[in-house]
Formats: sequence, structure tokens, C-alpha cells
Amino acid sequence: MKIESLSLRNFKALKEVEMKNIPPFCVIIGANGSGKSTIFSLFAFLRNALSGNVNTALSVLGGSRGFREVRSRETQGPIRIEIKFREKPDSPLVTYTLQINEENGMAYVEREILQYRRGSGGQPWRFLDFTNGQGSAVTNEWEEVTDQRQLQREEQKLKSNDILAIKGLSQFERFPAVIALSNLIENWHISDFRIAKARPEQEAGYAKHLSREGENLSLVIEYIHNQYPDIFQRILRSIKLRIPGITKVESKTTEEGKILLKFQDGSFHDPFLARHVSDGTIKMLAYLVLLNDPDPHPLLCVEEPENQLYPKLLWELAEEFRSYSARGGQVFVSTHSPDFLNAAKIDEVFWLVKRDGYTEIKRASDDRQIQIYMRDGDQMGYLWKQGLFGEVDPS
Repeated sequence: MKIESLSLRNFKALKEVEMKNIPPFCVIIGANGSGKSTIFSLFAFLRNALSGNVNTALSVLGGSRGFREVRSRETQGPIRIEIKFREKPDSPLVTYTLQINEENGMAYVEREILQYRRGSGGQPWRFLDFTNGQGSAVTNEWEEVTDQRQLQREEQKLKSNDILAIKGLSQFERFPAVIALSNLIENWHISDFRIAKARPEQEAGYAKHLSREGENLSLVIEYIHNQYPDIFQRILRSIKLRIPGITKVESKTTEEGKILLKFQDGSFHDPFLARHVSDGTIKMLAYLVLLNDPDPHPLLCVEEPENQLYPKLLWELAEEFRSYSARGGQVFVSTHSPDFLNAAKIDEVFWLVKRDGYTEIKRASDDRQIQIYMRDGDQMGYLWKQGLFGEVDPS
């Protein structure tokens, strides 16, 4: 999956913004409070709305005020989200539009549209169109249709107007286009890794993917070790290169049924338990496990990966993220680190500026001066330190 553009209106500080031609590996910089986290919270919001409803998802972002807190301050009208993406490079362009409004203190889905554009011209084919909890959706496979008149539509009414139509209809096999979108959103991963959560012993169990906060790290390592030994060895080789002295990482099950994460330092005979190694070691291991997932997430979001990591490791970490995106999983990363930004290419970087209380989004490749410096061999992080990104100060 690759998101090609993102358009937002009335979503927190993002009153009216658009990101176009988004690359597979997208790096976002900006001062504290400029809106970097808001972009990431958008993806989390859509996941939460898909698993619950828009009111519960809004309450996660805005507390008890929900919609009124999430809608941009001093604005009227609905929150509007539009995402354009392709499932594969040769797939048609898909546009998903979601419009949320409020009535009598409760949010509802005012409009929800899913449409595909088969070629470079002509009108897109609308596969789902719902207003206030009712509408129609196409039941036949889009690949089997050559003429829009062949689309078979079915009218539906949801039990509540705060439920996404893509959630309600994805329960039925006869809506394949809707199922495809809901499956993509369900598999997005918004990382909020907590080192303290990854250290404690875990109850024996089973986990294929690293969780949002990383508390199942030892379980995922055990799963990869048992099911994908080649990938496990690749992770081990990477951790050895990046953390001097580490020669072995393993997970062990105790007699009490708990999983221990153990690290072997070549200088010592006995291994260390996870609680005795550095924060940076735990975090680098977690990222390597995440980025070597046998079944990559279609979208991966990571905020400030540089925290607790040695600056010299950041270039290689950026390369790991880029490699992940090349395998098909799009990556969004926010950073405050010039060292991390040095590894970025000019078309991979967006920066956020807050003016009059709202966020503006700029692209490095649109800045003539940055283009010239980069063409002469400069690196993005050094240009950032020199003040070429305006008021976006890396410190």
C-alpha cells in the first residue's frame, strides 16, 4: 500500500492542509506543537473508528469534549479527511473521503465515499456512498468490471450513524472493495514503543507482531526464532553490528511459564536479562524486530525514533526504515534529530510550521535554496542546523 496524498480540514491544528506525492519513506520535522503528532493521531483515529465508532475514537483524541475538541478551534462545519492511495503500484488510485459532523452533542458520519479511478482520465467509479448512516455499496469485484454500468449496487442502512460504513459492510464477503480498505486500515501500525514495557518478564504466549507499546517483544522474538530462523539470524547480525559486544539474543521460558529476554555479551560468560541492558539496546532491538516483520504492516508510523539511541546509529536506522518501505510497507517518521535527517533524501522530507494557531505543511523539494545545497552535496540535517528550514529549530 502507498498513500499518495492526504487532505485534512478542521482536524485539530490542521485546519486546511494537503500533502501530495507522499513518498514511501516520509520524514516529518517541525517544532514542538507544530502538528507532527496530529498527523500520526489521524491514522490512529481511523483505526480506532474502524474498531469502534467515531464517537469513541474522538473521545480518545479529545476527551469528554470529543468532536468539539478535535475540530479546529474557532471553525465551523465538519471534520473532513481524504486519503488517496494504491494497494499496489499498478493498482487503480483509490480515494476514501470521510466527513464527520455533530448534532445534539454527538458526532455522526455525515458523508463517506470510496471511489476508484481506473485510468488517468474520466470520472472515478464510486464503490461506496453513504450519508448519515445509509447509502449504497458495490457488490461485484472491480477487476471483473469493464463498464461502470455493470456495477451492482446494494442499498444498506447501518444501525447507527456514528459507525463507519467500511466497518459495517466489511463483515460481508459481497462487498470486496470495502473489505480491501478495512483490512488495510486494520493492519496499520502506529508505534508508541515504551522501553519500560518491554523489559518485564512476559507470561508465556503467542505473538506474531510487535504491539503498539512493545510489551510483547520477547514473545515476538520467540515467534520469529521458531518460525523464521533466517529472519531471526538477520536481526541478530544487525544488532551485533549496531550494539558493540552483543553476540546473542534469545528468549527463554521459565518453569513458571514466563518469557525472559536474555542478551549475551562476548566479554562475559553469563547472559544479561533485559532489565540490565541499556535503553538504547532494547529500543534498537525492538525496531529491528518491527522492521524485519515477516508480514510487514502496510503503514508504519514512528515518532522520534532517535530517543535513547546513539546518534551514529540513526543513519543506519533511517536506512532500515527505507528498506522496509521498499518491501511494500509505507513509513512515516517524525524526528527532532539532524543526525537522522542527514540520511533523508530531499523528496522524503516535509516540515510543519504553525502560523496564527494553525499548521502549514511545506516540502523540502519545493524550496529552491535547499535544492541547490543538496545538489552540491550537502546533507539535510546540516542544512536544518544552519536555519534553512525557517523557524523549525532542531534544538
